Amino acid sequence: MTTHASIQTQLPGPKASELLERRHNIVPNAVSYGIPTFAAKAEGAKVTDVDGNTFIDFAGAIGTINVGHCHPTVKAALHDQVDQYIHTGFNVMMYEPYIELAEKLAALAPGSHDKKVLLQNSGAEAVENAVKIARKHTGRQAVVTFENGFHGRTLMTMSMTSKVKPYKFGFGPFAPEVYKAPFPYPYRKPEGMTEEEYNLFMIEEFKKFLLTEVAPESIAAVVMEPVQGEGGFIVPEKSFVQAVKGLCEEHGILFVADEIQTGFGRTGKYFAIDHYDVTPDLITVSKSLGAGTPISGVIGRSEVMDAAGAGELGGTYSGNPLGCRAAIAAIEVIENEGLNERAVHIGNVVKDRFHQLSEDLDCIGEIRGLGAMVAVEIVEDRDTKAPDKLLTQKIISEAQHAGLLVLGAGLYGNVIRFLMPLVITDEELDEGLSILETAIKNCSTPQHV
Repeated sequence: MTTHASIQTQLPGPKASELLERRHNIVPNAVSYGIPTFAAKAEGAKVTDVDGNTFIDFAGAIGTINVGHCHPTVKAALHDQVDQYIHTGFNVMMYEPYIELAEKLAALAPGSHDKKVLLQNSGAEAVENAVKIARKHTGRQAVVTFENGFHGRTLMTMSMTSKVKPYKFGFGPFAPEVYKAPFPYPYRKPEGMTEEEYNLFMIEEFKKFLLTEVAPESIAAVVMEPVQGEGGFIVPEKSFVQAVKGLCEEHGILFVADEIQTGFGRTGKYFAIDHYDVTPDLITVSKSLGAGTPISGVIGRSEVMDAAGAGELGGTYSGNPLGCRAAIAAIEVIENEGLNERAVHIGNVVKDRFHQLSEDLDCIGEIRGLGAMVAVEIVEDRDTKAPDKLLTQKIISEAQHAGLLVLGAGLYGNVIRFLMPLVITDEELDEGLSILETAIKNCSTPQHV
């Protein structure tokens, strides 16, 4: 079998070592990195570093490269746009790519209602604007998010995020009127409770939350990730999501689906919320929408999106032409290459491999996810389910040094998540999984623990 990962030097190699020294001299330590090397070239699902080492990519630039690195269709669109104009500022002189992308997003988003689309730069900025829009439309201030959720690193989105370290510690005070509701974590449900009982219990907990923490009539929006990203790819039951949406409708609260990590093929659908037969009032999008370029957006009901007045929404680079053209091209690739269907196949392959591996390894606690948005929770043993963050870090490090880019996640830092480009070949997928399996086996033996 032809190998796709190739490690020529010990990491970091000589060129990477020089760059790493320069990096430490000029870039704040708070900007973390997962692997001590630097990219020189990337294509499809492979990344080559400055010392000639080639890695299979299971990280996808934190879920932004569903259509793969440097897809020819995306590159052609960007080159064409650069030859015309790079930026005019949509608030100064408008341009067609903004309109075309907005039309495509409105057509793809769930619901038959009239929609309008605001384009921005980053996921956090999209969430911030969704909050602004919801507050303007409802005349209310409170925002509800969920335990284990992640929504960004700005003041508002950091306030909405659940995990304290490393995202919030020492950065307060936070934005007011942000409340965190309980969210299902089926793997860690109370002992002796069935899945159905647990789901009903969590629905009741959300109802109680509306009595004990914040009154429904003061809530502008409930913001939910259909699958929690940084929280560890936690998938709620359909009935829980539908119950939350039903309560929102009952009390005039806007339901916002944060699709920044889940969107554009990752779960086997353009939007993960489609798995739940729920139509959001607002949807936030970013990451793989732009195929590696900075672009984000808010898709929403026309009457909601029009609540804000002229000049109240926008930004200098919001919906920049390069991002718009890249996004239009990315949507074309997803459609033409059947990447939603490909995501389902990838997810099945990953789950099957790890279910087989779990028969021999007690450290694999749970394998979960939707489509290709799959994660493996690493524990000390399956009886106690005690999170094993140290083992998870060792596995990730060993896999990276063997030629696989892979990321952790989870409240306890004990989840390995898969965000490989959906254009990954079957051979690359098989090799990457083999590297990770070897790392898990090696690191779970006594001499590594």
